Amino acid sequence: MSLASVSVDSIASRIGDGAVIPYLGPGMLALCPDASVPATSVALAQLMTAKVSVPHKIRNRLTQAAQFIENFKHRKSVVSLMNDAFGMTPTPSALHRALASSGAGLYVDSWYDDTFAAALAGARAGGQWAQVQGQSQAEHFGRWFGAYDALGAPLADVPESGALLYKPIGSRAPASNYLVSDSDYVEVLTEIDIQTPIPPAVQAWRTGRSFLFLGCRFDDQLARSFARQIMKRSSDVHWAVLPDEPTRMEARFLNEQRITRIATPLATFADELVSALRPALAA
Repeated sequence: MSLASVSVDSIASRIGDGAVIPYLGPGMLALCPDASVPATSVALAQLMTAKVSVPHKIRNRLTQAAQFIENFKHRKSVVSLMNDAFGMTPTPSALHRALASSGAGLYVDSWYDDTFAAALAGARAGGQWAQVQGQSQAEHFGRWFGAYDALGAPLADVPESGALLYKPIGSRAPASNYLVSDSDYVEVLTEIDIQTPIPPAVQAWRTGRSFLFLGCRFDDQLARSFARQIMKRSSDVHWAVLPDEPTRMEARFLNEQRITRIATPLATFADELVSALRPALAA
């Protein structure tokens, strides 16, 4: 579906009303003026394996490479490499800033960078936001997620008011939480069908709401599994900005989840959505 056949104004209005949940992927980094962090699993794997030797056949396979490093070095080595990879915070794009200033109550960010957290910090100077991140069982056995306030201080519970940023696979800030190795994902995927790793606040907020996927691809089983489970019990109206022709499995996933594909470049859609959000932001 082209941009012309989608009402960007309608999507923007629903974001402002909290009826649409922005779901951000690593492709959002392409909109940033100075993105200096890896934006794909292959790029991240190559960055890690340039510093630690792993078997050639898994050099471009992120979860397998991370597992090898964890097994033959230490979990701390994996965390250190991830911290190095995402040590810089890219400058948030206009779309990051517009979404952060909108009336959305829940944001899902499915990559490890803290660009959107920086956008929220700039847009909500009063600190009326918090984040909840997936945690590795290798480091936090029995705890599936951790919550933090706008300053990065740990919270005993997820706040019931203010905006919530959900980072299902973790992030560098504030506590270096990462789901990245094979064992990390095996643990989560064993439980995710019964929703245990997904925070109750996220489960409550998503009910009956729509998702807007930005910078996401679904050509990987992990990406599809997480999106499917995070969307559970939401509405049956969703959109994904996906300019490239979807793979067979992506097309099947979009159809299964009732996600309307918007076949336009992300940068073009971003300009349209920022313009549509501006009147609400100025009100």
